[in-house]
Amino acid sequence: MTRRPQIALLPDGRRLHLQDGPIDLVIEAYADRAEVEIAYAAAAESFTGLLDRLCDELPQLRRRVAAGIPGPKGVVARRMHAAVAPFADTHFITPMAAVAGAVAEEVLGAMTHAATLTRAYVNNGGDIALHLAPGENFTVGLVAHVAPPMLAGKTVIEADSVVRGIATSGRHGRSFSLGIADAVTVLARTASQADAAATMIANAVDLPGHPGIARVPACEIQPDNDLGERLVTRDVAVLTRDDVAIALEAGAARARELLSRGLIEGAALGLQGEMQIVAPSDSRVFGKYHSRATIAPNGNLIDA
Repeated sequence: MTRRPQIALLPDGRRLHLQDGPIDLVIEAYADRAEVEIAYAAAAESFTGLLDRLCDELPQLRRRVAAGIPGPKGVVARRMHAAVAPFADTHFITPMAAVAGAVAEEVLGAMTHAATLTRAYVNNGGDIALHLAPGENFTVGLVAHVAPPMLAGKTVIEADSVVRGIATSGRHGRSFSLGIADAVTVLARTASQADAAATMIANAVDLPGHPGIARVPACEIQPDNDLGERLVTRDVAVLTRDDVAIALEAGAARARELLSRGLIEGAALGLQGEMQIVAPSDSRVFGKYHSRATIAPNGNLIDA
C-alpha cells in the first residue's frame, strides 16, 4: 500500500505544501481558482508514491554514473540520470546530484498537463521548476549564503527566456559539498540540469590543501550517502580576499565551461561576502531587478 504524503495548503491559502520523508515542496500556481485546484490535485497525485519509487532504485541512484552501466528505469530516476550524464566522463557524480530538481520537474509537469496556468513553480528546498505562459515572469533571488539565508540580489526570469530551472548548492545546504562555496545559484533550461550543474560548480569553488578548511569523509557523517569516503567540507576559516578570489575563479571557470557547452544559462557564486557572476555577455539573465518579492523558506526568492 502506497504511503500518503503530507498534503496541505499553507496559511496564506495560496501555496500548497507537500512533504514526504526528505522531500519538502512548496508549490504555487496562478490561474482562476478552478484551474489552480485542478493543478494542486494533480500535484498531490503525482507526488504520492514518488519517494517510494525512487527508493526502489536507490542503490543504483547512489552509484557513480559511468559508461556501460545500465541506467535506472523510473521516469524521475531517468531524468536524474540524464541531468548528470554530461559530467560523468570527467567527474565523479551520481544521479542523486539531480534528485531535488528532477522531483520538482515531475510535479510541475503533472500540474501543467492537467490545468491551464499562467505561472507556476515547484520549489524543492531551493531547487525550483518554473512554468511561464507568454508575457509572464518570475522574480528570483540570488543566494549569497544558504543557512542562514542571505540574498545578494534578485533577477527576473521572463517567459521568452529558456530558463525554467533554478538550483542553489553549497556547503551550507542540505547535501554535502566537496567545495567551499557558501552558495552557487544556477539558472538552466530545467530544474534537474540546474541542480546537477550547481553541484558541480559548488564543488569547484575550492582551495585544495588550504589549512583553514576542515574536511571529513562523507561516510563518517552519513554512512549511507552516495559520496562514500570522499572528503566533504565541514568548516572554512575566514579567508583572505586573495584566497576568496582564487576559489571563486576556480568555480567561475567551471561555470564558464558549462555555459559554453549549453548546460547552464548563468550562475552566481558566493563566498564570504564576495560574489562572481557568470552569464553570456548579451544575456539579460542577471541584468534585470525587481522589488516585488518575498523570501522563500530556503532563502531562494519567488515573487508574490
